[in-house]
Amino acid sequence: MTIAIKGSQKTSQVSRRSVLAGLGGMTFCLAFGSDGASLLSEAQANTMANAQVTPWVRISPEGTVTILSAGAEMGQGSMTNLPMILAEEMDADWSKVAIEMAPADAGVYGYMMNDSPRMMMIVGSRATMYYYADLRLAGAQVRKVLLMNAAEKWGVDVSMLRTEPGVVINPGNGQRLTYGEIAAFGKVPSELPKVDAKELKARKDWRLIGKGVPRRDMAAKSNGTAVFGLDIKLPGMVYATTLHSPVHNAAPESWNDAAIKAMPGIIATVQLANGVAVVADRFERALAARDALKVVWKKGLASGFNSEEALNRDYAKIHHDPNTKSESVHAAGDAKAAFASAAKVYTAEFHSDYGYHAQMEPLNAVARFNDAGDAIEIWEGTQAPDIARTAVAKALGFKEEQVTHHQCYIGGGFGRRNGGDEAVEAAHIARAVRRPVKLIWTRTEDLAQGRFRPQSFQCLEAATDASGKVTGWKHCVIGDGGNMLLTGGMRIAYYGVPNQSLELRGVSHGVQIKHWRAVAHVFNVFAIESFIDQMAVDANMDPIQFRFERMGATPKARACFETVARMCDWKAPRPAGRAIGISISERSGSLGAGVVEISVDRTSGKIKVHKVWVAADGGIIVSPGPAKANVESAIIYGLSGVLHERVTLKDGVVEQTNFHDYSLMRMSDLPDEMHVQFVDVETRPTGLGEIGNPFIAAAVSNAFHRLTGKRLRHLPFTPERVLETLKT
Repeated sequence: MTIAIKGSQKTSQVSRRSVLAGLGGMTFCLAFGSDGASLLSEAQANTMANAQVTPWVRISPEGTVTILSAGAEMGQGSMTNLPMILAEEMDADWSKVAIEMAPADAGVYGYMMNDSPRMMMIVGSRATMYYYADLRLAGAQVRKVLLMNAAEKWGVDVSMLRTEPGVVINPGNGQRLTYGEIAAFGKVPSELPKVDAKELKARKDWRLIGKGVPRRDMAAKSNGTAVFGLDIKLPGMVYATTLHSPVHNAAPESWNDAAIKAMPGIIATVQLANGVAVVADRFERALAARDALKVVWKKGLASGFNSEEALNRDYAKIHHDPNTKSESVHAAGDAKAAFASAAKVYTAEFHSDYGYHAQMEPLNAVARFNDAGDAIEIWEGTQAPDIARTAVAKALGFKEEQVTHHQCYIGGGFGRRNGGDEAVEAAHIARAVRRPVKLIWTRTEDLAQGRFRPQSFQCLEAATDASGKVTGWKHCVIGDGGNMLLTGGMRIAYYGVPNQSLELRGVSHGVQIKHWRAVAHVFNVFAIESFIDQMAVDANMDPIQFRFERMGATPKARACFETVARMCDWKAPRPAGRAIGISISERSGSLGAGVVEISVDRTSGKIKVHKVWVAADGGIIVSPGPAKANVESAIIYGLSGVLHERVTLKDGVVEQTNFHDYSLMRMSDLPDEMHVQFVDVETRPTGLGEIGNPFIAAAVSNAFHRLTGKRLRHLPFTPERVLETLKT
């Protein structure tokens, strides 16, 4: 479906005052401060000339409650969950709630993570976790205002009144006023009532949170009315696609410009920092011209880089070289002393390859300047509209106020769509040709220019005392990508090992690295949990009991392990030719223990995962259906990475070109059963969008050892690697 947007190429600057004045009904603005969020009245918003305040909630006289959602929607349900949290506390009638995507303004719509500036970037399963408390307080404040207006209308004390969805009720005489009726006469006071946390709804009174409602994007995505960036069509719009340097971040020196411009429908070629864009009247013509480009490239940092050689040969040398510079990631106790006095020391090494995001929708963006050329509009699906807006402004030499960003639905993110790459390119191209431009990357280009999950080499050591308890722990990771190799994944806070030393030894190859669903947890947890299983086998102990008795599993971890053990009937015999394995991971504050049941075709080397069980502590589950779907999605995404996906580079160039040689999980590979259960707790929500991924590699590896007596130590577990392991 194509969405045609009319209008001239003018971007109007509308004042906040005029927006508020034209909304009608009751308008509530939400301002975020260092101490959290607070609602403001329209009067307050208009008198705060420099304040970052914008409508979050509008109640029309017709009864529609419009709530803005700041969570980018890429299939995980944020666009529904966040408004639902606010609607719960204001006791809105969900059938009358309309949802709009929030503008790209982090100062207004951003969340606060630790001491960092406010951001709208939805990665790391952050949306529900970080917006939850603020949105509940805001919803409760709206409800108080509605009650106050009804009490004044009826001339009664506000304490006598109560609400039901969308209605204020006077139990004493049965009087009722709908929220729409109140909006027709009501006023938002200049000083809004305060809300104490104790005044929030009790869990037993929730009508929406924890009960679940249908996701608002599902119908639109099913009937084709959902608007993605590819659906946008503007008057006079032309089409562009880009050929980037085969070696990452190398600049073009020259290309066959005259020959390309002589092709049918070609409007222009545009030089970019690391590529050449072709612009045409139709996309297929731009694509044909791209394929005909002959570019001479400057030398890039990654020129000559061979990923397999580096991973299999160089990284181990770096680890074993005592003169290599290392960075301490975490230290606790006295690891050196623990190893010096150890009764036994264990060691193990693990490898993992580069991984591509493989999102369904290749990168794309639409850009349009106004007639004066001093303002631009961007349409794209991004995980971080604020970052994209900032990146476009910086690239053009604009102020952020000169960039209007229109958020669209996202056809898969997984960490790839939060840098603004495509928006910046579209802006440069639109400026060059002075026409609205739709930029579409090809799948081949998306893969070649992927921001990859880094490859890594890891060495782990553990010291045990005379009783067999693990008293010392060392973990060293070698690779390119800095924090992308860490991001918390090396930490084992769910175990009670007293003496720890975690370190990073970084290298630089010039390869583009980025967040990948669950980031470094994927390969770090694979190494950690496989290593623990190795020690459990050596101790002739049940893997769960080993984690309890020898690793000092925390109460939270024990609850997850015990729950998943019940779910899978841990000690029950398995069918012939099958075995189970277990693992655990922390991610975004959540903890998840998982078990898989697998079989191995010893002729082809193919591993089949038949069943998966996951027990997760994700705090209060705001929306059970989407939460479960998120975990299941992460399981499938993780399994695809564990069994199939790998990127290799030779002479600095990505060798894979599309899905014929970058293998993904197929429908026939899916588990027969997936079972997800949430541990019932009263703590705040934590991130669930990635918790189903990190555990899966070690669980499969551990099950493989149970079945074959052999250990897999290199991700992914391709059939070739499985066969080679079985031979050793």
